[in-house]
Amino acid sequence: MDKLKVLISNRQKARKIPSGIRLLIRRCCHAVLESENFQGSAEVSVSFITNEEIRQLNEQYRHKDSATDVLSFPLGEDGKWDKNEETGAYMLGDVVISAERAFEQAEMYGHTLQREIGFLTVHSMLHLLGYDHEGGGLEATQMREKEEAILEKLGLARADSYVV
Repeated sequence: MDKLKVLISNRQKARKIPSGIRLLIRRCCHAVLESENFQGSAEVSVSFITNEEIRQLNEQYRHKDSATDVLSFPLGEDGKWDKNEETGAYMLGDVVISAERAFEQAEMYGHTLQREIGFLTVHSMLHLLGYDHEGGGLEATQMREKEEAILEKLGLARADSYVV
């Protein structure tokens, strides 16, 4: 991988995003591309939004009328992405994270917010690269194994992140 541009925006006010989260997101995106031996430069957008906004997107694009934790909007298919003509970088897509859900799930699962946002970012980056778990089976297992391997390399291993 050459260069990675991660555009991060906070489009919600329901939860304060702690300092260090932006760097964590960039590290997660970079780790996924490195793990997948991505060739070339890349761009990705990550936004924090509200439960209501993610519910609307989930309904619009997945026909599921419920809030979810994260949605991925890939701009490529079968390993082919549009290129930003100005930068030469591949435009991988957009990730939207419900800040409210991330905080709730970190507490519910008993781990840090960093682990939760790290997981959601890695999970979505794999979706942008074409991985899918919706059908279950081997594909879902492989995706989960990749997620955990990447998170472990980042120091966010599942066993290490639980709050005592």
